Amino acid sequence: MNSTMNRALRTAFRYWVVVTLLVIASLIAIYLRNGMTGLNLFIQEWPLSNLAITLVATALTWLLAGALLYLLANEKINKGNLWLTAGFFLVMFIYLNILRERFRYGDYHYYLEAAAALANGQPLPDTYLYLPLWATLLQFIVSLGDQGVMIVLWFINIIALSTFYFLLVRVLERYGFSHHLSIIITVLFLLINTPLMRTLGFIQVNLLTMDLILLSLLTFPKNSLLSALTLALAVHLKTSPAVIVLAFLLEFNWRWVFWFAVGFLVIGIFPIAVNGVSPYYDYVNNAFLLTQIPDTNFHDTSFDSFLRFLNPFFGIQIETTRLMAFGAKVLLLAATLYTMAQNVTQKSFSKENRPLNAAPALFVFMTLGSPIVWDHHGMFVTLSFLLMLKRIQSPAHWMIFLAAYFFEFMLPSFDFFPWSYGRLLAPMVILWLMFATRKNDEPSTFITSTNQWLAKLAS
Repeated sequence: MNSTMNRALRTAFRYWVVVTLLVIASLIAIYLRNGMTGLNLFIQEWPLSNLAITLVATALTWLLAGALLYLLANEKINKGNLWLTAGFFLVMFIYLNILRERFRYGDYHYYLEAAAALANGQPLPDTYLYLPLWATLLQFIVSLGDQGVMIVLWFINIIALSTFYFLLVRVLERYGFSHHLSIIITVLFLLINTPLMRTLGFIQVNLLTMDLILLSLLTFPKNSLLSALTLALAVHLKTSPAVIVLAFLLEFNWRWVFWFAVGFLVIGIFPIAVNGVSPYYDYVNNAFLLTQIPDTNFHDTSFDSFLRFLNPFFGIQIETTRLMAFGAKVLLLAATLYTMAQNVTQKSFSKENRPLNAAPALFVFMTLGSPIVWDHHGMFVTLSFLLMLKRIQSPAHWMIFLAAYFFEFMLPSFDFFPWSYGRLLAPMVILWLMFATRKNDEPSTFITSTNQWLAKLAS
């Protein structure tokens, strides 16, 4: 960067600091003089907007702009990190603007209701379907009220999104993707992604859960303690990541197994220490009630929901439907384990260790094996899909993959049969592709040619 541009950037950053301090000083002065009434004179809440979200999104966008100016002014962005940095700021600026436009959020209400129930010594409501840890943590901020809890969880999701960006890039590199290709895949994946939009729009814990799982994969086997603890924490947040434990058991790393068992127990004791053992009984009861749902929901793309939809047309009894759903999941489990075994034997995804080869197939069962699979759960098959980019060779397989990817990540969520259940079929298609391409030793032509093009572009 030439000296003239550098001086201009330093000046711009100084102006940014001055303006930031002036805004803070003015807000303090107005508040001290006129209280909240004075501040309200300078703020308008636009229809169909949430004022608190608007303020936080604006503040974060402003801070990100300052951070970018600082990095540029101090020549912290160089040829080695240009693509990674540019991708991060692109994703964050876009999503802060998208989320600012949303004025109504969903699932955090269930979290808040559960936390409030625990704080008041009441049972967990039947709408709370997780182990008690998350509700136990949130009960300490229940006093912030509905709006306050929403802002805290919204901010946590923004942090989880930024973390997910860097972790996904790093995981793809661990699986053998080049640095630049990992960044491009991550950026494109995040920018057009219905499950991600649903996760952020409902302030769900999916991103936080995925961050922990990816961190567990990344730190194994160098740091068995951190790898085990992060996966144990992920299981306490969402339960279904327990399936991924099998990937690590295949390595017969008894140090990891010990730390996972200890970590899982210690984390599990915390809710007991705060609220006693009853929340765990509530969780078991809620999990059972989940299997007794009699009707269908087009946003629930589970086997259970799909088969319940067929009941009124074919006169199938609900008990029979439940047996059919159980049978379908047994078959899926068998197919998952067989495909996983083939991928581990062939070292289909990585030459490094068994967990990296076992995890992609297990993510499919982790997602579809649940009695309820909302459209935002598609985030859990992220690696199952993206890692196939390196394995697919034939044009026919590419067409099948692209169709599955479209249904899982690109098709908007809506209540119309049969498209609603594309997210039930798509992960199973990917599982089949994992098996069909298990012996493909060489990277796909797409990957090879793209890497060559990116190398020329970056040089």
